[in-house]
Amino acid sequence: MPAEKVEILTDNGTTVKAIAPVIISASRSTDIPAYFPKWFATRFNGGRGYVKWFNPFNQKPVFVSFEKTKVIVFWTKNPKPLIPYLPQLDAAGVHYYFHFTLNDYQQENLEPNVPSLESRIQTFKELASLLGPERIVWRFDPVLFTKTLTPRELATRIFKISKKLKGCTNRLVFSFIDIKVYKKVQRNLLKYSEHFASQYDSTSICEAEPSAEQIEEFAGYLSKIRAYWKERGWNLEICACAEKFDLSHHGILPSKCIDAELMLKVFGENPELTDYLTKAPARTPFELDHLDLFNANRVEMKKIVTIKKDPGQREECGCVKSKDIGMYNTCLHGCVYCYANTSPESTLKNFERRKNHPLAESIFIPDFPEA
Repeated sequence: MPAEKVEILTDNGTTVKAIAPVIISASRSTDIPAYFPKWFATRFNGGRGYVKWFNPFNQKPVFVSFEKTKVIVFWTKNPKPLIPYLPQLDAAGVHYYFHFTLNDYQQENLEPNVPSLESRIQTFKELASLLGPERIVWRFDPVLFTKTLTPRELATRIFKISKKLKGCTNRLVFSFIDIKVYKKVQRNLLKYSEHFASQYDSTSICEAEPSAEQIEEFAGYLSKIRAYWKERGWNLEICACAEKFDLSHHGILPSKCIDAELMLKVFGENPELTDYLTKAPARTPFELDHLDLFNANRVEMKKIVTIKKDPGQREECGCVKSKDIGMYNTCLHGCVYCYANTSPESTLKNFERRKNHPLAESIFIPDFPEA
């Protein structure tokens, strides 16, 4: 179902048509909570109510209204800067949950500008205390194997983190690095290997996609981690994101990051959201009360997701349709495996360009004439 269109008044006083999606992704393309929290809060409910997004392939602008938005899915490696703005979202009545990517690549310096591991773990705990474990998904993403980053080594690091996150989340999601699809990833990893020649050579780092044997070994370790915690009262679900192989024999299921079932479970009291996701109206409070008359057995209506998966994502992706409002070449974490940044130089250039327009319609301030 295409997003509904509404009329909006832009910052310069022009009336334009905007799409009005029910679900916003913020964002697969950049880290909005870490670098653009005030921008997002201001654009969302600070009197603006819309953003402008540029298609990365043809640079055409698209106006995105928040008028119909019911759920925001945040993706971040550092949500701490956004936390002070969350009460504004709560007051606006919008639902949200987080994908918190918490990796441990400190020794390798693969994520040079993220806070320390201990700081990120502490932020994770703080966010969990505010939202509860169902609204925070732990991502270890991407998984990258080299001669020193073996399946056993990475699984050991994940287990060490899990010991500090017990009870703070219900789900761990991982995915393997996809180097062959993204030329910019190959190029950035090659630059990285030149700086760390003693540890990596250009062949090993640029061919770091996992073998079938490594995948099986790693999945086996994750299965043991899940079993370990289950015995100790923590039912940590482990999922693989957009991968072609079947790991169900290890108890690892495909992930749905924009997850309609999770939304129904956590935000199902919102009848408009339920109707959108299931195409069937939620049962009214009167009907629910009526089931309790004369001690009748209470039967909850089973809510079945009928909304289709997002056709804009790859075949293996299980996400339902959302509108992502992020832009490439705007994240300053500097992760060497990143598919969203062409180079650190291009990102810094864009960041400098927007300093004079911190609350502009778009994260990205184009240097090209708009169509």
